[in-house]
Amino acid sequence: MSFIRKYILPKEVDFNAAIYQQATIVNKLMSHIRNACVENDISELRHIIHDVKREREIKTRNMQQLLDVLITPYDKESIYRIITQLDWIALSVKHFRLEIETYDIHSLENYRPITDILFTMSSLLEEGISLLPKQPLRLISHHVEQILELYDQVVSACANASSTLLKSDDLKTIIRQKDMILQLKEIAKRIHVAANTLEDMAIKVV
Repeated sequence: MSFIRKYILPKEVDFNAAIYQQATIVNKLMSHIRNACVENDISELRHIIHDVKREREIKTRNMQQLLDVLITPYDKESIYRIITQLDWIALSVKHFRLEIETYDIHSLENYRPITDILFTMSSLLEEGISLLPKQPLRLISHHVEQILELYDQVVSACANASSTLLKSDDLKTIIRQKDMILQLKEIAKRIHVAANTLEDMAIKVV
């Protein structure tokens, strides 16, 4: 039987577990940003370097497995989208850290309200992906709906932060902080898009 499984039967991959592993590391990346803002300690962002590298390794492996198999629990296009969208979230987190470092920003406490929401969004996404094997569509859809509502909150919080920022007379501060706010908004957008794909995957297997 092991010979038949190895050389004759189509290769099988547990894509639920593979995608969940990627989602877990993405949520961990979001926790680094949130912790840095809670502690107002930029050194917390140092963990992002290692975890982004790890996420890229998982993404590359997942993509390779997707190319190598014939049988998948969902259509290949959906799996491809969720893999690449999770990777986009990780890249956006990486870019946030890069801009913090490039702009030489030392205080992060002003970003805490936004990063608190972002961490909740990424946690809901991770939890929603963990539910895929059991396929509870209503529960997954509820998670997605919460993410979409939180996305609206991020957009509102970013708008308020930008409005407050424009009251400053320091043009350099406005430019720097505005770019950081936009990057946080980009992270929210990527989580939003990934959540839509998650719901699409759940619907297609019901």
